[in-house]
Formats: sequence, C-alpha cells, structure tokens
Amino acid sequence: MKFEIIGSGGCVALPKPLCNCEICQEAREKGRPYSRYGCSIFLHDINLLIDTPEDIVHAINNSSIQKIDTVLFSHLDPDHTLGFRVFEHLRLNWFDVSEGRECSNPIDVVAMPHVMEDLNAIKSIYGSFLDYYENSRNLIRRRQAEKYQKIDEVEISFIKIERSTIFVFESKDKKLIYAPCDVKPFPNEDIFTDADVLIIGNTFVGETLKDGYILSEDNPLREDLFSMEEVMDLKKKFNIKRVIVTHLEEDWGKSYDDYTKLEDKYDNVQFAYDGMVIDI
Repeated sequence: MKFEIIGSGGCVALPKPLCNCEICQEAREKGRPYSRYGCSIFLHDINLLIDTPEDIVHAINNSSIQKIDTVLFSHLDPDHTLGFRVFEHLRLNWFDVSEGRECSNPIDVVAMPHVMEDLNAIKSIYGSFLDYYENSRNLIRRRQAEKYQKIDEVEISFIKIERSTIFVFESKDKKLIYAPCDVKPFPNEDIFTDADVLIIGNTFVGETLKDGYILSEDNPLREDLFSMEEVMDLKKKFNIKRVIVTHLEEDWGKSYDDYTKLEDKYDNVQFAYDGMVIDI
C-alpha cells in the first residue's frame, strides 16, 4: 500500500496567517516541507482521500494525486471537512450542466453513521451541502460505513471513537492505522496489534511550545492530546513497528528541522511532512 501525506498540519495552517514568528516566516520562504496544509492523507492503491480541510484544493495540487474515487471522513471538525467544495472542483462541469448532462462518475463519500449524521447537518438556508452535491449535481454518492468494507484488495476497518473514527487498512499481510484526530483515550482493540505503521495525530510535541509556553501538568490540553511518552506507550502496547506523528500544530513552535532532530530521540518514530510517502 502506498500512502501519501497530503497535509500534516493541525487546525491552524503553517504558516499561520499574519504571524511573523520565525517558524512561520521560514515556512513562507521555503515552502514544503517547512509549510503544512491541513491534515489529510491519500491511499494511491485505491484512489482514496481521507478528509477535506479548507486548503485541500491546494494540497492536492501540490501532491502526486492523479485521480480521486473515494473520500472518507473521520469526523466533523472544520479543519477536516470544510474544504468539501473540492467535490465541485473535481467533478462539476458547467458546460455539461448547461446542456442537461449529469456527472457520470460521482465520488463515493463514506463515513460512519455518527459522522455522516454530523456532515449532513452542515447546511445553509438551501439545506445540507451534501444534499446539493449529491441530489442536485450528482457529484457525490454518500454511503454509510459500519465497521468493515473492502475496496479492491484493501480491507478497511472503521473504529468509532465518540464523534471520530480510527481507520485500519490491511492488504497482503500489511497493516496501517490512521488515527488523525480526537482519538484519546485510544481504544483497546486487538486489530491494532502488530501493525506495520501507526499514523497518529492528537499529540503535543515537547513541554516547551511556541513563544516558550510551558504546558503545565494540570493543563486541560493533556486530557485531549497525547504526549510523546503516551504515543510510545501505545507503540509498545500494540507492538507497532513504526509510528508517524501528524496533525502538527503551529502552536507547538517547531520547524521541520526541529522535528527531524527529535526523531533521534525516539525509536522508529517520524514526524509527518507534506508530500511524505509511506510504502508498506
């Protein structure tokens, strides 16, 4: 399976708009891998994209993606959903519309029932946006995923985490876990055992963050986010060979160079960057 990190950033872009800190200025000047689009990933084997942050159009244009057949959604948060107007970019042809022809190859939009319910609630005075894309323009075809489905030779398992989702991809004795956001506490599921790769978000990196901010032991962020020590505990608990940390927030105050240096501190741990390819 060939995965590509389309966006490795968090809920705030890197560079952050109007921010003139050293990290953001470097990202503006150098671009990738110092800059980061919103959190998203692509599986080339089956032309499958997970999540559509607001900047997904630009992220796709800066990737090696050639075709998109399926989009999975992990959860409702705006930094994972509010770029879904990309469906129009990918499938809408106004010349066809003007002559009464519908889109003939709608994108499969798949989410667990609780996530699809949340997505359908994103609406305007004209109704759900997804209704517009599906019923008015035939650009998408919604399907609810339960716990398991297979696309070609790739088996996908869906694990519900309150309002979010963890995805497990398996093919030819290889296994990758994608847990981008809102996955703490991490469930104790046998399916995670002996995975080749865990790609995980929902972390903070380091005790000293942007502008020297110290994350105290009683800071409520610790309830929602994994420390690197907790990530290493998950790696050990499930006997995971390799961990890649994504959803890297601008607030952590670290550049691409800082993250590459940190990799020396941890065993078989990498920090994601835009354009990173994971081949297993």
